[in-house]
Amino acid sequence: MDSLTTGPVVAGPGTPAVVRPGERVCAVDELTDGGLGLRFLLMAGSQTCAAFVIRHAGRVYGYLNRCPHRTLELDWMEGTFFDARGEFLVCATHGARYHPANGACVDGPCLGRGLVALALELDGEEVRLAAHPTIPDA
Repeated sequence: MDSLTTGPVVAGPGTPAVVRPGERVCAVDELTDGGLGLRFLLMAGSQTCAAFVIRHAGRVYGYLNRCPHRTLELDWMEGTFFDARGEFLVCATHGARYHPANGACVDGPCLGRGLVALALELDGEEVRLAAHPTIPDA
């Protein structure tokens, strides 16, 4: 993957940089299994969208930070996407719960809809955005 550009490190407080396909999102060890996720921005067509990555059961997953019920961001505090047990992703606004491995809604007003998954790739211990996501209409 030497042809990929080295993107910005987006961990930490403040406004994250925009990550484009092929760019670094974070290192795997920056994510705690079932713990804090990492927020960042990405370009999807002409839109800048909030997104996040989390670690669950040893794997890294990424989603748009958008609840399909009301298109609000999920985290109530920056990077807090999991429930208290680290089992499900939760929308802080209305408590909808999503399976972290596939983004499917398992409880709440979003049943039948799920989170928009991001295509990620691992380059050693680095997580990179693999492609632009397709943004569904709100």
